[in-house]
Amino acid sequence: MSAYQTVVVGTDGSESSMKAVERAGAIAGEAAQLVIACAYFPNDRSAGGAADVLKDEAYQVTGSAPTEEILRTAKERASGAGAGNIVQRPIKGAPVDALLQLVTDVKADLLVVGNRGLNSIAGRLLGSVPADVARKSACDVLIVHTTN
Repeated sequence: MSAYQTVVVGTDGSESSMKAVERAGAIAGEAAQLVIACAYFPNDRSAGGAADVLKDEAYQVTGSAPTEEILRTAKERASGAGAGNIVQRPIKGAPVDALLQLVTDVKADLLVVGNRGLNSIAGRLLGSVPADVARKSACDVLIVHTTN
């Protein structure tokens, strides 16, 4: 039985984040609730500038349609890893702020993220989701080693 009652995991659809989803699913198992979250920006004019900056990562800012597919895939992966009680949550906003708010809203006792961006130059200069949530979270944070 898991010591955690509510586990939140963030995904952006990348293979790295899906590995974190699988780990979170294994931790949650049948006993804990697993909340799978995917942050997005609604379709509006401000997303165009963000898409220019993000380039290959632009799918993260193009509205909620890709988010639903990401969450569906993540639910399948979590279920395959042993999670039984899965909730999907598309959340508007920047990933760090959205995840931290969700942790508070659902009273999570564990937040799981992948390590993507943690050791990159951009991550060191600008911050990364794993580093920022680890610093700011009010609950335990598991950073899953998913990339080199």
